[in-house]
Amino acid sequence: MITNPGKENWKDFLPYDPQIKIDRLEAFRDRLAILERRNGLPTIRILDLKSGESHDIDFDEPTYEVDLEENPEFKTQVVRLSFSSLVTPDSVIDYDMAARTKEVKKVRPVLGGYNKSDYIEERIFARADDGAEIPISLFYKKGFQRDGHAPLYLTGYGAYGISTDAEFASSRLSLVDRGFVYAIAHIRGGGELGRTWYDDGKLLNKKNSFTDFIRCTEFLIAYKYCSAAKVAISGGSAGGLLMGAVMNMRPDLFTSVVAFVPFVDVLNTMSDPSLPLTVTEYEEWGNPNEPKYFDYIASYSPYDNIQQKQYPNLLVTAGLNDPRVSYWEPAKWVAKQRALKDEHRVLLLKTNLSAGHGGDSGRFDRLKEVALEYVFILKTLKMADPQGV
Repeated sequence: MITNPGKENWKDFLPYDPQIKIDRLEAFRDRLAILERRNGLPTIRILDLKSGESHDIDFDEPTYEVDLEENPEFKTQVVRLSFSSLVTPDSVIDYDMAARTKEVKKVRPVLGGYNKSDYIEERIFARADDGAEIPISLFYKKGFQRDGHAPLYLTGYGAYGISTDAEFASSRLSLVDRGFVYAIAHIRGGGELGRTWYDDGKLLNKKNSFTDFIRCTEFLIAYKYCSAAKVAISGGSAGGLLMGAVMNMRPDLFTSVVAFVPFVDVLNTMSDPSLPLTVTEYEEWGNPNEPKYFDYIASYSPYDNIQQKQYPNLLVTAGLNDPRVSYWEPAKWVAKQRALKDEHRVLLLKTNLSAGHGGDSGRFDRLKEVALEYVFILKTLKMADPQGV
């Protein structure tokens, strides 16, 4: 029972640190498991409630995704975690908080004789225009030579404070086994480095997301992780906005672009409050009824900034039943580009008549969408075998 609840008797249990974002807590009788974001990576810190001492769980990989699983038992010294990385398949791990030991309980099988030791992952940093360090997670096949000849697949998102962590996906092996460097640009607007990282990529700071992505691409080219002539990029939804914006800003930098259900008609959509998400989205993009936001959105909205220039190859997808990005946004974006003169590139639009924002459901239908994306990239990067892919 609290007998003297006055605020003068309160003290910070976990003092605020601008360099640390606390995402989740899991309480046990003797300890607290704290999921934090620190230096752009998720970290689990174990706090001893009796001694006040704490330690981090060491995962021995440069980039990864980790989360606290369901832990219904209160009187235990074992916390269950989920873990994966660009090279480590989804794993369930039990961590003994007292002994500081890990036990891998299960690893999702990967068909085809996968061996993680055949691949190498890295975490490197590009420098933004204002000096900010932008994390890049990447992996490639062992034996890769950093000589400026490899093709690159670079993806990004950078919105809503959502972190794009380096999780495992077996489908990526199809590209990496063909010599690709697969990379994720953890640009501003995401939540990788906490609230400030998010705030620096939203509203009147949104263009930081775009220039960050461009600098990441330039960095990978300059340090010979890839060929300047073989750069493929992808993003979906708000990441599709990213694709459209960087295409307009630096069409010469990219060879091929894949935009999934892209939010590209930003100014018109945000000017229509009858749409289900518009008003709530004012906090992310700004209310165009205010001149400062109207002018700023108009300066980067992909549809409104198409110009007469040679753009990269482009594959766009849309969903007829998409409640977030209406199908007409990608359709009119593609139509406007097709109206340009002297267009000499591959420009494709695929509208799924039975899907929504997330694309086709079902295990194999989803893989067919991935196959379409990869075929487009391989063919436009001139890496496809004439007899097949």
